[in-house]
Amino acid sequence: MHHVTAINQELALPVESYRDHSHGFARQVLVSREQGSPHMTLSVGYLESGGHIDAVLHSFEISFYVFSGTLLVTTQGQTNRLDPHHVIAMPIGTPYSVRAIDGPASWLSMSSPAELNDGRRQDTFFTGELLTETEPVLPDMRDPRRQNVARFDSDSMDLRKLAGGTNVHAPTASPSMATALLAYSGIGVKMLVDQQLGAQMHTMFIVDYQPTAIAHPHDHPFEEAYVFVEGEVHALVDGELMIFHPGDVLWAGVGADHGFENRGSGRVRWIEVQAPQPPARHSYRFSREWEHLADKLGQ
Repeated sequence: MHHVTAINQELALPVESYRDHSHGFARQVLVSREQGSPHMTLSVGYLESGGHIDAVLHSFEISFYVFSGTLLVTTQGQTNRLDPHHVIAMPIGTPYSVRAIDGPASWLSMSSPAELNDGRRQDTFFTGELLTETEPVLPDMRDPRRQNVARFDSDSMDLRKLAGGTNVHAPTASPSMATALLAYSGIGVKMLVDQQLGAQMHTMFIVDYQPTAIAHPHDHPFEEAYVFVEGEVHALVDGELMIFHPGDVLWAGVGADHGFENRGSGRVRWIEVQAPQPPARHSYRFSREWEHLADKLGQ
């Protein structure tokens, strides 16, 4: 099972449950239970300049990746200034408030498990409290008090620059191997949200494909979604050839075969999310390995 869509602000709508608890807020839902996903709700949020969301908490964990503008997110006694490519994760039951400054803002929002939309019970709660804003701080991955925020720097994906050594004083410097760059076969992976940032239900990371890089068809025991942000990528999804461009979104359910190839001369980049978090072993099941076994056994 898979689902294909695209980011389009014209499809963003006000959220009924936020009507009396926000100003200038709308969102476009990309993946939810309606598309067959029990583990994630992926959406793009929009706030007008000066818009806000009152103190709120959820029975799911949530993370933001800022696309444009500046958000002030107050949570756990700290106001974080989130500019484009900044990330924050909020654990289940953690109150937070949001405000857009210096113009409108947009962000990718990942919730896990999927939000409830069948009226069984409530999963979002406005607390009625005023979360006092402090002097805004930028994400600093070196600061042990800032365990729920991160900042993505494109240079952290450039192996040529990393070969010359990493500036350990940079606020984007990885504090551990858990968020270091993983590079293999022309593919780079930079973790953003995982257990290192306190997430237990989902992950979020950046993926780069250099020219000729390829990942052969495979599936997983978890769901994945891909938000394409740069370049053109060819994909084989459940046997169907697809071509994705910036703004396109693909969701692959458990057991959905998918593979990717960069056939162009430039870089391909996307934001990827997974839910639930991958198991310690057997995260990937490559089709060609099991086809090879069938050939060896004459089956």
